[in-house]
Amino acid sequence: MTLGQESPMREFKIRGRAQGTTYSASYFAKDSLITKAQIDSILNVIDLSMSLYRPNSTISQFNANKKAKIKVDGHMAAVLNKSFQINKETDGLFDVTIQPLMRLWGFYREQGQNYPPDTTRISAFLQSTTGMDKIKIRKHWLSKKNNHVEIDLNGIAQGYSVDVVADFMQAKGIASYVFELGGEIRAKGPKPDGSTIKIGVEGPSTDDFEKANFKHRVSFTEGAITTSGSYSNYIVYKGKNYGHIINPKTGYPINNGVISVTVYAKKAIDADGYDNALMLMPVEKALEFVKAKRDLEAYIIYKKADGTVVDTLTSGFKKMLVSPGLR
Repeated sequence: MTLGQESPMREFKIRGRAQGTTYSASYFAKDSLITKAQIDSILNVIDLSMSLYRPNSTISQFNANKKAKIKVDGHMAAVLNKSFQINKETDGLFDVTIQPLMRLWGFYREQGQNYPPDTTRISAFLQSTTGMDKIKIRKHWLSKKNNHVEIDLNGIAQGYSVDVVADFMQAKGIASYVFELGGEIRAKGPKPDGSTIKIGVEGPSTDDFEKANFKHRVSFTEGAITTSGSYSNYIVYKGKNYGHIINPKTGYPINNGVISVTVYAKKAIDADGYDNALMLMPVEKALEFVKAKRDLEAYIIYKKADGTVVDTLTSGFKKMLVSPGLR
């Protein structure tokens, strides 16, 4: 390099494991600005706050605690406050108190029971443990109505984690990046050559529970993309598949024909929080909900009454498609 000549922009990549899945960071800079150890440290702190699989995490202590109140850290407080907001906006379809129902259905067992729970037990759980009116957060103190109430933040905490790492990258002066954690993505562009960031959108093609594949690519300057789908986690009772997304109003897994919902938002916490709730809405209602929200777009794959798998999307999402090809 000639004296006085600036270093060229280079692409740096970091990969690792966290929160029971993988992550990848890709960014453009003249020199390395962040390390794998820094990202691991950030995600580990969040895990110590909201991981159900770590017995020493704050959320595990709250769920096991027979006392009515526990002090939470800033990460958990931020996620809970956003959860209350989305719960209100979706008329209760997004609900973090479904942990006991998830366990009842067998989603935390290595092998589930060979029959689904009976209606009596589901009704009892709905009455005693389900509903965000059964928890309260004031400043950094989280309380619950009774000892049976437990929370599960998996439907939003991963999106929050993506935002925390993305904000860290921006604070380090990185202007062009993609950060992905377990399929949740936040990105900012353009790349140094002026091209936009392009992200693949996944979903199954013919069945609710088949392995997903990439169906489209979207392009945007800045924002987050998350996907929720019944195909990603399910249990089987007597040959019938039950998806992991449970309706907090009925106590039963999703059964409305919606297979997957991909959401675009400015922040990953929003995209992640809304995608599960949209899965539980009829398709037309989901589209109307998204259209009424600012800075929110959606792509929905669903099964028609005749069994045909089709897709639909908001006009804003269509504008982001690199190669429109909807059936």
